[in-house]
Amino acid sequence: MTPDPTPDPTPAPRPAPATAGASSGEPPVVPAVTGVRLSGAAHRADLPLLVLGPSLGTSAATLWTRCAAAGLTEAFDVLAWDLPGHGHNTAVPARAFDLAGLAAGVLVLVDEVMTQRGDPPASSFAYAGDSVGGAVGLQLLLDAPDRVDAAVLLCTGARIGTAASWTERMATVTDSGTPAMVSGSAQRWFGPGFLDREPEAGSALLHALSAARDEGYVAVCGALAAFDVRDRLGEITAPVLAVAGSHDVATPPGSLRAIAEGVVHGSYVELPDVAHLAPAEAPEVVARLVRAHLLGGSIDEALAGPGAVGGAGGGAGGAAPAAYDGDDPRVAAGLVTRREVLGDAHVDRARAATTDFTRDFQDFITAYAWDGVWNRPGLDRRSRSLVTLTALVARGHHEELAMHVRAARTNGVTVEEIREVLLQTAIYCGVPDANAAFRVAQQVLADLGEA
Repeated sequence: MTPDPTPDPTPAPRPAPATAGASSGEPPVVPAVTGVRLSGAAHRADLPLLVLGPSLGTSAATLWTRCAAAGLTEAFDVLAWDLPGHGHNTAVPARAFDLAGLAAGVLVLVDEVMTQRGDPPASSFAYAGDSVGGAVGLQLLLDAPDRVDAAVLLCTGARIGTAASWTERMATVTDSGTPAMVSGSAQRWFGPGFLDREPEAGSALLHALSAARDEGYVAVCGALAAFDVRDRLGEITAPVLAVAGSHDVATPPGSLRAIAEGVVHGSYVELPDVAHLAPAEAPEVVARLVRAHLLGGSIDEALAGPGAVGGAGGGAGGAAPAAYDGDDPRVAAGLVTRREVLGDAHVDRARAATTDFTRDFQDFITAYAWDGVWNRPGLDRRSRSLVTLTALVARGHHEELAMHVRAARTNGVTVEEIREVLLQTAIYCGVPDANAAFRVAQQVLADLGEA
């Protein structure tokens, strides 16, 4: 799957303007954000949704398109979004908004796209964001923890800058417009040599800054001036990968380390020779990091692959177990489900035992069973476990039955429900088959300390 050559903007419905402060007695402002679909239309609804957030002054397309094309669209339906007054989003609320309102606006857009995809209401999604996009990611993790499965937060912070620095910048743009920010941003945004190596990419990013609406840029600055969730990081339980640029002066590496150390499940990576716009400066590396973190791959391998910028610094703490290294998104998606149902230890043993002779078969069952069937929306995993137990009893596959008794417990099937399924099989599959199945299940449950 490749990105659309001309990404299609998907505006969210714009709420009526309201004041940001609770002291006014009016509801908070939820600004409109505009979506840009970076995946081609064919089959994208079959892939998990990945939402990408921008940096202040950038557009979704200029910041994320090359990164999305470097491997994200093979594994995800990629939806990027534009800030008010940036990129495709020409709407700017009449009154101030905060980061919580901006996060709520992202959820409005996501829900609209999920309806188009045919997803169940309030489904969860994966998230990655740079700078203010990363700050919005933190706000989403705090305000809607059930909606975000995992997040990659790049070149950001739980607090960015100071109220005084944002007030000064707001005054500059109000007086002279966003073009006044271009020269300073060219120095802050990019690591050493980037503009020489990638003049077209750098020029496109700086042009997006110059083209941003002054009032939109100022409004986002105002939201950042009030943003500070440093004392709330411990509330975030979803897995977070914090990615720093070693040359980033706006959100230095310490800001990302603080996020990784502050959340419950955090990992940290530092990219040498990268400054503030990691998705544009190191698109291949960032794409691999996003895939590895969200799909259960190796962070170290992601850092060592093609496109690495000066080698990786800092390392990655708490990286997930190694996963599929190939290019088939069905295998990657199926491997995530296989791990969730059967456990990392079982899957790691199976992958370690794979040979050249069995590799195609392993990939086949991962793609067609664990993604093609187990990831279908028609039945939940608990129901699929009940069906699977019955089928395995009927066919006498005792080794598989033992594995799926464990999986059934993982999927929420109770011990009592397992007993009732096996009793049912005595009638419809035969007493000898059910007798053997009870013996297998009894041993598995005893090993789990449940029988």
